[in-house]
This record gives sequence, structure tokens and C-alpha cells, in this order.
Amino acid sequence: MVYLFLFLKGCDILHRKRNYRRFLLVLLLLNIIGIGVYSYISIRDSIPDDVRIRAEEQDGLASILEQNPLITYDDSLSVAGNKTYTIECRLCHVMPLKKVKVQIVEDTWVAASGTPIGLYMETEGVMIIGSGDVVSTDGIAYQPAEHIVQAGDYILKANGTDITNKNQLISMIHDSNGETMELLVDRNGEEIPLSLTPLLGEDNSYKLGIWVRDNTQGIGTLTYVDAHGNYGALGHGISDVDTGELLKLDRGELYQAEILSVMKGSKGNPGELSGVINYQKSNQLGSIDINSEKGIFGTIPAESRESLHLVPMEVGLKQDVTTGSAKILTTVKGETKEFDIEITEIFWDQADTNKAFSIQVTDPDLLEYSGGIVQGMSGSPVIQNGKIIGAVTHVFVQDATKGYGIFIENMLE
Repeated sequence: MVYLFLFLKGCDILHRKRNYRRFLLVLLLLNIIGIGVYSYISIRDSIPDDVRIRAEEQDGLASILEQNPLITYDDSLSVAGNKTYTIECRLCHVMPLKKVKVQIVEDTWVAASGTPIGLYMETEGVMIIGSGDVVSTDGIAYQPAEHIVQAGDYILKANGTDITNKNQLISMIHDSNGETMELLVDRNGEEIPLSLTPLLGEDNSYKLGIWVRDNTQGIGTLTYVDAHGNYGALGHGISDVDTGELLKLDRGELYQAEILSVMKGSKGNPGELSGVINYQKSNQLGSIDINSEKGIFGTIPAESRESLHLVPMEVGLKQDVTTGSAKILTTVKGETKEFDIEITEIFWDQADTNKAFSIQVTDPDLLEYSGGIVQGMSGSPVIQNGKIIGAVTHVFVQDATKGYGIFIENMLE
């Protein structure tokens, strides 16, 4: 009986060991599969969706796609006579990775600027930035708009009337006599009807319990102007400071700006340019026609361009950008000049186009004066090998010497 017990116990131990080995084998296989999937996705995401190359520089495609030797594609295609075509990238000639749109472009020149500019923008409709309490005549706080409106909604109509500014909306609320108002709002591109009933506040005026905004202003940096007076600036869009939503532009103007001082950046505080904008007609430079994630765009008439710092430069494409020394063109102490930086990393197909490459300020003069990149420098041209290749877009909050940039070809799209 004892021998039988020991035999069965030994069999049980062997069975457990086999199961344990099987478990380890399955775990190993899952790890291998996971690493393989992660590697595949990483390689795929390193390939840009579209590439622009010059007809005389057919190796421009290779400089981007051959960053990883595992990426292969048909390099026998000729660009002669074709403006656009598509190539398929594969993993080691076998597994499909991504189809890349290739566009043949001519050499492009623009005038790089670095001039500080004043911005004034009115929104399309009135933007709701939040809801709040209304203290009624009975002394109780109510929230008539809670769970009805959302931050980022744009009020387009009230009782069938187009709303163009917040004063118009306030006037209609005051005249409502507490009757329910029918609002039409734009929410993420969808028009939605809402009903809100104004409450009589303790100050004897009617309120809807919403916070709204219909304009914004600020200081930024002009990136470039082309031969036709079309300009690009900031390298990122103008968003609402409370909601973070990209503002929908109704109209906007560009003005001359004077920088009075710089609040130096430090860890946790990126600093900012402090200046004044004179909104007189004589100081208007041009119009703001587009507010997009890639910057603000519009036109500057020829007579207004005479007051700007403009340096003609060839446009550098993505494949012209390399890690290493570069310069930014920006204005400090009333003078627009170049300052030394390093391009530390390039992200060929970053989902956020405003963070296409990272930079670090190395110029001792700029570090001494501003601590690096400060708010208001967004749009400062980035120059490498005599070409404008991008613009400054963001500063690292924890390190004012570092920031991000956008490729200039993305701004010119």
C-alpha cells in the first residue's frame, strides 16, 4: 500500500511539472506574439502616410522609408511625368505595412519671419465655456443649464434668431421675461436644439446660468509669408483657454505687436512674452481666414509687409530635416535674429502634427534672456542648412529649454 501511495504521488508530481512546463511554454509564446505585434505596429507607425519629394531628388523617398532596414518597397518606380502615386511598404518584402502617398513637388520659396504679431479673433456663434449657479430671488442657487449644455457648444440661434455675439445673447435673455428659450447649438459638428428657461436672479435680471465667450486675443509669432501675401503663423491653432477646444473662426485680424518684456521660463513655468497690441486700423497687418490645428492662416497686403522682418528661404521637406544643430528665428529685445538650437528627435508620422520633432535651445544669449522657449514664441521659424523646415509650437512645462516643432510642409498644405 505504501509503495502504491508513493507511486501515485510521484505520478502526480510529474503531472504537475508537465502542466507547469506547458504553462511556461504558453506564456513564452504569448510574449513572443506580443513583442511581434508591438514591433509590427511600431514599424508601421514610423512610416509617414504621405511623402513629398522633388523630381530631381528621387533618393528623398529612401531617406525616410529606409530609416529601418526591415522596411522594403518597390524602388523601381520613376517619378518622371507623375505628380502623385502610391507605393506599398512591406516588412521584409513579405508582410504589408502601409500604403504611402508620394507627391512630386517643385522647389518652393517663402519669406521666413519671426516677427511678433497681435491676434484678434471672433468666434462663429457664441461659445459656451461652462455652466454655473443662478442665485434666484428666493435666495436659493439653481443651475438651469446643468446637464443640458456642454462646454464647447456654440450657440448659433436663439428663438430662431442668428446669434453673432454675447451681448446680443445677453440682451435676448434679459428680454425673455422668464419664458423658455429655444437654442440651436453646434456640438462637435452636429446641430442640436436645446430648451433653457431663464431664472430671475437676485439682481433682478434674467440669467441662463451659462458662461460664454465670443472672441479671443493674444500675441504669437509670424512664421512665413509667400510671394502672394499668404501667411502662416503659430504652428498650432487657437484654442479656448477653458475648454481646450479649437475655436471656430468667424473673422479675425492680424495686428502689429510690441514686446515690452519677457517673463523668463523656469521649471514648471514656461514663461511668456508680454507686450501690447494697438487695435487701430493703421496697425492692422492683415486678416485671419483659417484657424486650424496646423496654425492660423490668412493674407497680408503688400503695403503691410514692408514693416515685417522677412528673409527669403527655400522650403525644406521632411526628409531634409536631421537631428543636430539648427536655428530659430525669433524676436527678443526688439530685434529679430537667429538663435542656436538642437533638433534632438524626429517623429516621422506623429499623430499630433504639432509635435513632429523635438528641439532644445542651446544659445547662451536666448537662455540668459528668456530661459529658452516662452509662450508667444509659437510660430518662430526653425531653420536648418539655410532652409526653413518648421516652426516652434510647444514648450516643455518642466523644462523651458525644450519644446516641439511642426514641419513647414504641413503648414503649407
